[in-house]
Amino acid sequence: MAISPSPASNTKPPLLSAAEALSHLLKNPEPVEGRELVPTQDALGRVLAENIVSTVDVPPLDNTSMDGYAVATQDIPQPGVTLKVDQRIPAGSVGEPLKPKTIARIFTGAPIPPGADAVVMQEDCTTQAQSDLVQINSIPSMGQWIRRRGEDLSVGKVALSAGTVLRPQHLGVAASAGYAELPVKRRVRVAAFFTGDELSLPGEPLKPGGIYNSNRDTLLGLIRSLGCIGTDYGIVPDRLEATRQALRTASEDHDLIITSGGVSVGEEDHIKPAVHSEGRLDLWQIGIKPGKPLAFGAVRKQNQTGSEAWFIGLPGNPVSSFVTFILFVRPFILKLQGRSDFTPPSFLVRADFDWSKPDRRNEFLRVKLNAVGGLDLFPNQSSGVLTSAAWGDGLIDCPAGQGFKKGDMVRYIPFSGLLY
Repeated sequence: MAISPSPASNTKPPLLSAAEALSHLLKNPEPVEGRELVPTQDALGRVLAENIVSTVDVPPLDNTSMDGYAVATQDIPQPGVTLKVDQRIPAGSVGEPLKPKTIARIFTGAPIPPGADAVVMQEDCTTQAQSDLVQINSIPSMGQWIRRRGEDLSVGKVALSAGTVLRPQHLGVAASAGYAELPVKRRVRVAAFFTGDELSLPGEPLKPGGIYNSNRDTLLGLIRSLGCIGTDYGIVPDRLEATRQALRTASEDHDLIITSGGVSVGEEDHIKPAVHSEGRLDLWQIGIKPGKPLAFGAVRKQNQTGSEAWFIGLPGNPVSSFVTFILFVRPFILKLQGRSDFTPPSFLVRADFDWSKPDRRNEFLRVKLNAVGGLDLFPNQSSGVLTSAAWGDGLIDCPAGQGFKKGDMVRYIPFSGLLY
């Protein structure tokens, strides 16, 4: 965890671009060590620790994808042929070899009997009352409505790759491959605390001049939505020693410490000197809006010589904290988890408004998809208006100094692709 603190200087450093800041962040962490074996049904949201190789063919035998009749195509040279039903094959049973000039009644999922090479679905057949004769009304093609053995998975094939974040469909694949348990990486442990004497917790009386701490619930929700263990260390007083003690405590059992507020250069901003005292720190000014200051470093673990917990300090304004988490903390956590999908999904979508006064910084605008496939803008884009993020369903990535007009295509980052 080698981080070189920025040298003291009176020269104001240039603003980093979002891409430069992210590149600096992602150079540092290695995936956390440790894994565990969990029941497949309990592995939702976990990160797979190794490749999963199928123990069986899926499906195990050629089978029908339709209710109908298993036939030999050579017996049906033209529509209207009438043949005798000689056997009935429900799912879960195996039929006898098909006799010449006979057919088998078969149900979805049942194995294809030897001698049959197609299935005619029941809608294309006419049954004769009080008889075992069936008229075939269409000419079947060889192989129709047959699912082949191993067409989904074959024995020895990699069913799921290491690093996969396990969603419900992945659990189904693992189960079909024969796995009752899955090896997953241990959860990343993240501590969070919040600085500011003006902060109160919901349910407490507000202090004179105070506000409720919204960042606590937002950031812990973001941390936990990524499958991490999130520990809340609450509100830390604006005192240097209290901040140092919070860092020491949080570092002991965690891989990463996240703070909100106190990363500027005011007299009551104690994060910078506290982290310098307890570890190492770089303080970056990033050319984005909302958000600008970002602190990155590491804190020494007191009871583990040579070991450190990573540290990321976010700005205190609620939208700035939310956006910087999405842009920087999320990919950092993904790398700690051993994942490689750091870049959030984005799409070109039509803007249904003008943005005629671009900022000199890279802006991230809170927007919502409308009923006609365009994007609407929340009217107040202030970094203190968290309702803009609750109203919206994504961000527009607006490059520095670039505006756009209604009807232009813009880069849209949906929130739905970020919270996992």
